[in-house]
Amino acid sequence: MAANYYDILGVSKGATDDEIKKAYRKLAHKHHPDKAGGDEKKFKEINEAYQVLSDKTKRQQYDQYGQTFEQAGRNGGGFNYGGFSAQGGPASGWDFNDFFSGGGQADFGGGAFEDIFSNIFGGGETRGRRKKRGRDIQMDAEITFAEMVNGTRKNIKLYKSAFCERCQGSGGEPGVGTKKCSTCGGSGQVRKTSRSFFGTFSQVSECPDCQGEGAVFEKKCKECGGDGRVKKYQDIAINIPAGIQDGQTISVEGAGEAGAKGATPGDLYILVHVKPHPKFSRRGQDILSAEYIPFSVATLGGKIEIDTISDKLILKIPAGTESGETFRIKEKGVPDLHGRSVGNQLVKVTVKTPKNLSHEQKKLIEKLEESGL
Repeated sequence: MAANYYDILGVSKGATDDEIKKAYRKLAHKHHPDKAGGDEKKFKEINEAYQVLSDKTKRQQYDQYGQTFEQAGRNGGGFNYGGFSAQGGPASGWDFNDFFSGGGQADFGGGAFEDIFSNIFGGGETRGRRKKRGRDIQMDAEITFAEMVNGTRKNIKLYKSAFCERCQGSGGEPGVGTKKCSTCGGSGQVRKTSRSFFGTFSQVSECPDCQGEGAVFEKKCKECGGDGRVKKYQDIAINIPAGIQDGQTISVEGAGEAGAKGATPGDLYILVHVKPHPKFSRRGQDILSAEYIPFSVATLGGKIEIDTISDKLILKIPAGTESGETFRIKEKGVPDLHGRSVGNQLVKVTVKTPKNLSHEQKKLIEKLEESGL
């Protein structure tokens, strides 16, 4: 049994369009086959579910018929309605021949069955065209540990489909008018008739020449060839906020592929990787570091100079400090993404055991030992 599209995206049947979109983005990034640990099969399932649930018409059909609404469109059958079975012939109480006239031609007129087949086979003639949104783009960006703490701005160059400036995305040569599409006669749809054991059925689909517009330009744009888009490099500035986690994703709305003929562009998603630092590491909002201190400083106390991510400072070491103790430096850690708080730097000290002592140093240590230290 095929998986439920709502279950695939992890949303309820009453989920809003925004909730469906957010769930799709999260899962698509997680299972993208270009990522380590990605799952191509799962990624395809997620996309299939999103393509249906993000389209109001398809979602309505899916809620009414389930996944058989697509199978019916491909096979000319596979659904049950009012006691009529398109797969197994007439059901009890119905005479299949009552539905046909004129030598087996299925003609449902303007009644309920026209609505059913219209929904299944591509939509009624009065439905408006929904322009296809541009594709999303996914990419990776590496930042340094310091950039993660302080935030940064990256300029990237992308080669992608972009809005055609010459025709302003319309696809027509500037200054020329439009004319009725000769293929569909201005309806924006074409009807294809197919025969089956049960009779002849008509399938309505979007006109391939005018893409459902019903009209075409008298002359296509010289720059984009009528598509409304051109391939070119674009410079995009990305603000990476301070405190971002390694593996988090930033979205830039409208920075993806341009949509055909002025349709809404896709979004750009940047998966951020934080380059490891040789001295510092992160735990939540805290920065961790380690320092070695001389035996004399640990015993008698003193001061040492340490590094923070932004500068150097002096750390006081109290007398009698033991190896492994940790000192906290306030607000020298990582800010949260909203800038409301800043973590601390935690400095773990290790007492350095002296080696290769001189003769005089050994005698001093021996005296300490004799005194019970």
